[in-house]
This record gives sequence, structure tokens and C-alpha cells, in this order.
Amino acid sequence: MRKTLFLVALSIPLLFACKDDKPIAEEEDKPIVEEKDKPIVEEKEKPIVEAAALAPFRTSSIDAFIQAGAAIPNDLIDLGRMLFYEQRLSKADDISCNTCHDLANLYGAENEDVSTGHNDQRGGRNAPTVYNAAMQFVQFWDGRAQDVEAQAVGPITNPIEMAMDDDAAVVEKLGNIPGYVTLFESVFSGDANPISMENIGKAIGAFERRLITPAPFHRFLAGDSKALTEDEQNGLKTFLDVGCASCHDGPGVGGIRYRKLGAKAPWPGLTDKGRGDVTGNTSDDYSFKVSSLLNVAQTAPYGHNGQRATLEEAVEQMAQYQLGKTLSAAETSSIVTFLNALTGEIPEDYIQAPTLP
Repeated sequence: MRKTLFLVALSIPLLFACKDDKPIAEEEDKPIVEEKDKPIVEEKEKPIVEAAALAPFRTSSIDAFIQAGAAIPNDLIDLGRMLFYEQRLSKADDISCNTCHDLANLYGAENEDVSTGHNDQRGGRNAPTVYNAAMQFVQFWDGRAQDVEAQAVGPITNPIEMAMDDDAAVVEKLGNIPGYVTLFESVFSGDANPISMENIGKAIGAFERRLITPAPFHRFLAGDSKALTEDEQNGLKTFLDVGCASCHDGPGVGGIRYRKLGAKAPWPGLTDKGRGDVTGNTSDDYSFKVSSLLNVAQTAPYGHNGQRATLEEAVEQMAQYQLGKTLSAAETSSIVTFLNALTGEIPEDYIQAPTLP
């Protein structure tokens, strides 16, 4: 009996010892993770300009205009290039489209407040650049032409500009140049009268539709966050915060609507009625097409009459009279920094002056 009790007493501590051994073993096998070994989760840096704030510029894509230009037949474009440089489209054989829209040296514009035409006559408005003109919803400051094809023929018979007497005189003049007769018959082979003002417009317009100049800003829009410097992104943010994009939006940063000059304060010295002279509606008086800001840093002077000599002056006055805001020097400088990022590259090979018939 005593022997049995002794064995039972001996087994009890052994039983509890076995039960305690298992957790101890599990605790020893569990890896110890120190604080320094834990993975560090870096917080994503907040962008200077949120993606949602770029929506005003994404109403369409500059790539769509590039693709549309690429689809145009090359023979039509080649003819249009010749006509763009053709001085014989003017009465005195001394003015071409390129005279007032210098493609190679002045980013498709000129460095004068207004253009000089036939017999040194001065026009009333500044010549805007033809680069990216095909992206805009209408042509001319007052929108009197619906597209670049219609715009191209307007100056030819304008008495202040190229001053040809009328459409018939233009057709007759080109018809007396054998090389053009052959080219028009080839390009417009299905037409009974290949040389016409309509076809001249089609050819020059086709050439202009490939004058698209993507800028660093467009790469930024497409998702390349490094396409703009930090200063340029800050300038874009200022541009948006001030409200510039309420007029200058779309992939051309403008060129898709009319706006009345002096929306918040009377524009000083304004006499040109702009769109109102075209429609005859008083509600359109002093309204002008909002210009595209692509290449704007290269196309001074500014405004419909070229009266703002510098980009800084143009920015300050637009903020004052169109938005009712007085910008600090720092804000103006910041916006101008961004505007420089809207400069694209000139397509030097494409714009080479051709040999004319």
C-alpha cells in the first residue's frame, strides 16, 4: 500500500512537468522581431498639383490633333507648304503667309504689335501664331473663320494684307504658273476646276494641321511627373489658384471659347468691338477668342492689339481686368515660369521652305 502511494505521488509532478515543457518549447521557437527590423512604410509625397486639378486641361488630348494631322495625304500637305511660302499670292508678289507667321524664327508669329501689309499698310490686330492654330475652335481674334482652311484664304484678298483684287484674280494668277496647274490637277484630280480658293484653303490648312508642338506640360498631363520642374509645378498651381484656367483650358491652354475683355473692370482704351463687329449683336461687343498659351513665351507682344510688350505685363493685366485680382510680383513670376513650360519644339524639317514652281 505504501509502495503504491509512493508511485502515485511520484507521478504527479512528472505529469505537470510534461505539461509545462510544451509551451516552453513553443516560446523558444517563436522568432523575436525587434523594432529596428520592422519594415518601414514610407508615406507617399503629396504632389504639388493634384491630378483632379488638371481636369480643365483634359477636355481632349493633343495626341488626337497630332494623329489627325498624320492622316492627311502628304501630297496635299506638300502643296499647302508651297502655298504657305508663296509670295505670288499677294498683289505685289512680296507677301506670303510666312511673312506675318514666321515659322522658323518667330514661332509662327511676328514681333510687331500689328502686321504690315500691302503698300506698308498697318492692320488693326496682332498676328497670332499659326502653330497649334488647328487645335482652336475658331480662327481670327473675332472668330470670323471656322477653321484653318477658311482662315488661310482670308488675308489673300484683304486689301490691307495681301491685297489680291478678288478670288478670280488669285485663280487666274496661279493658273498661269504651269507647275501649279500640274500640282493642283494631281492633288484634286476629281475636281472639274482644281485651282480654286476652296482648294487653296484646303491645301494651306492641311499644312497647318501638322503644325502641332507638344510641350513639357503635355508630358506632365500624360503622367510624367518629372516633365515639369518643381518651380514650374508651383507656377501651374498658382495659375490654377488664381483662376487663369477658367478661360485658358483645354489641351491648348486656351483657344476654345470667347471672353469679353474687361469682365471685372473696364479695359483701358478699348475701342475694338471684336466679335460684336462680326455678329452685329451688342452682347458680343468687346468679346474675343481666348488665345492659346502654347509657345506664349516666344510670341510677344501680347493681346489682340499687341499692346502688352512682356509676358509679365500681360499676366498682371489679365488678372486685374478679367479676374479682379492684383497679383504679387512673386505670383506673376511663378505663373510666367509655368508659361515657359508651354513652349514646344519647332519641327524644323517639316517647315523647311520648299522650291516653288
